[in-house]
Amino acid sequence: MTEPPVRQEGLDASDEVDEIAPGVRRLQLPIAVPGLGHVNCYALEDARGFALVDPGLPGPASWDTLVRRLDVAEIPIDRVHTVIVTHSHADHYGGATRVRIESGGCEIVTHESFAARWDPFEDLAPDPAAVTDDTPEQDQPNALLRKRTPWGGLPPTPPTDVVERVRSLPREIRASIRAPKPTAPLADADTIELAGRTWVAVHTPGHTADHLCLYDPEHQTLLSGDHVLPTITPHIGGLGQREDPLRDFFDSLDRMLTMPIDTVLPAHGDLFGAIDERVADIHRHHARRLEHLRELALAEGPMDVVAFSHQLFRKRSWGALAESETYAHLEHLRILGEASSSWVDEKLVYRVHEPDGGDGPARDQP
Repeated sequence: MTEPPVRQEGLDASDEVDEIAPGVRRLQLPIAVPGLGHVNCYALEDARGFALVDPGLPGPASWDTLVRRLDVAEIPIDRVHTVIVTHSHADHYGGATRVRIESGGCEIVTHESFAARWDPFEDLAPDPAAVTDDTPEQDQPNALLRKRTPWGGLPPTPPTDVVERVRSLPREIRASIRAPKPTAPLADADTIELAGRTWVAVHTPGHTADHLCLYDPEHQTLLSGDHVLPTITPHIGGLGQREDPLRDFFDSLDRMLTMPIDTVLPAHGDLFGAIDERVADIHRHHARRLEHLRELALAEGPMDVVAFSHQLFRKRSWGALAESETYAHLEHLRILGEASSSWVDEKLVYRVHEPDGGDGPARDQP
């Protein structure tokens, strides 16, 4: 199979620091995950100093790059007064705790539901008794890594070599790469003053349950995080505690159409406009994926989530993330009444109904 071309979100991080609007600079930081080559860290300048949006991965290598970029931008770390984290993925929150330490105590702004999945000071050993379906994610950062997935699979734990490497670091370094503790959480529609602008918090669950965008209505600018990207569609995870994350994502996308937006500042790739077109493209992508699942199920019969994911994704992408997105789509069909699920040999198996053959959501209990 021919490999697809590298999209702009997958390009290596640029060494340049770009002023993309008055008081707004973009610093690209390197990451190495499938489909992504960088994360955009935005520096917003005002009379108090600077706010940084999504300061990259945890660890010394990413930190050293961030420090070099700040030097080029002539931004002293002690003038950073705020870090904004758009959501609970490590390439976005990883540098936040270190910035707070080095800046002397900057604010950490997230959505109020922010919940990171891994704390390097917590044990990752399985402890099923420690976690129930009602355990708040914020209370146990590693909770979801200690129990099987809702479809019966293994949770997406960090690679063993990464865990061991992190555990071998001096305690003060480990402390600096912990997931941040929000000091100024925002609820939907709250406002925050940054770069001489008033930004409105927009809760956009879907990619993660805690995803936060910031919208500047005066300049019609959106800091979109991973919610809307220029050419790729963000992963929709099924591991959180929300019932239908795909429905959440659709609703969050449609909110974008209610706001005049001229400029989108994404977490990966280049800034863009025409958000209406991107919203329509992303809707079409998921409509095709849902239709593919319907066709697969009717042709192949009932299958478990892993089997469906192997049909939807290339082999290089198989694993917990592909299974999570597949589960989110299958659950969406079940909640629509187009599918049912049951437990077979400790695996969640889905059957998609013939058109007009469903009678509402159905799932047998394990």
